[in-house]
Amino acid sequence: MLLPLYAALVAASTALLIFAGGLVTSTGSGLSVPDWPTSYGWFMFTFPLDKMVGGIYYEHGHRLIATTVGGLILVLSVWLWRAEPRLWVRRLGYIALAAVIAQGVLGGITVLWYLPDAISIAHASLAQIVFCLTVAIALVTSSGWKQAYSGAASPTPDDRMLQAVAAVTTGFIYVQIVAGATMRHTEAGLAIPDFPLAFGHLVPPQWDPKIAIHYAHRVGALGVTALVLATTGHVFFHHWRRRELRRPSILLLLLVALQLTLGALTVLSGKQVIFNSLHVVTGACVLATSLVLTLRASRARFSGAAFVGSPRESGPPSPGFGVPGRVRAARDPRLPSAPAGAKA
Repeated sequence: MLLPLYAALVAASTALLIFAGGLVTSTGSGLSVPDWPTSYGWFMFTFPLDKMVGGIYYEHGHRLIATTVGGLILVLSVWLWRAEPRLWVRRLGYIALAAVIAQGVLGGITVLWYLPDAISIAHASLAQIVFCLTVAIALVTSSGWKQAYSGAASPTPDDRMLQAVAAVTTGFIYVQIVAGATMRHTEAGLAIPDFPLAFGHLVPPQWDPKIAIHYAHRVGALGVTALVLATTGHVFFHHWRRRELRRPSILLLLLVALQLTLGALTVLSGKQVIFNSLHVVTGACVLATSLVLTLRASRARFSGAAFVGSPRESGPPSPGFGVPGRVRAARDPRLPSAPAGAKA
């Protein structure tokens, strides 16, 4: 019971880290602390609080949060290694740990190499993957997932169309976030200063690389909206009674509406810091919610994989989870068995 709660805490902490990173970029504080891994020669957690002023407050605060999140993910991966019987879930923990270490190294290189665009974009993009990994771990360790949402009014659907559309939506959202990171780190956030039009037109009358990436991000937002509507519409029409699908669908629609609003406010306010940073973290929440919907829609595909992969997983599975129904029926000792030769 404690493991999924801790995993959810780690996921929430990672979202906070993304918001803090958005604040660093929005305030232009990326080089306020010019050394790494130390801060002006101080060990990170001994840096004097009275010196955390101006951009140092955002950059050093981001480092403190990042180090804390790294420690939390380390504990999570060890906990999974010790307590989680499913090999593929343990591997998610190992991947999350490796990803957050790589994220820290990229953050250091970003500072030491004076904010190169490619490294900064990779740093922002990897942060989204770390967040998604922690969200996935929190989901698959939850009691609802383990019980295949057995309290629902109907069996878990194996809807291949929903699985495909939801997966495409999640992938497209990630590409859109990478485009947004590219726009931010190449200083293209105000390349088109008006909204919803572009220089008063539907299509910009003039072009340069910054205008192109900004306009591509706007077009991508329309694509994300269309895919989200297609995914949630399918859920509402075919699986409305499934709470585990309906709830993330409703949340996804609300988050997309909020994200579009924040994007508009970011442009119209001239990249006001709070609007810009909230736009970053809300995009991450849109991605994570779409991932949750995709995984829950694909829950039936994980049946039979729960206790495969290592000697620790060779014990008897829990009834109703981890093995196909016909295998459970054949091995369930509670089922009566007729003696040989008995009459029907």
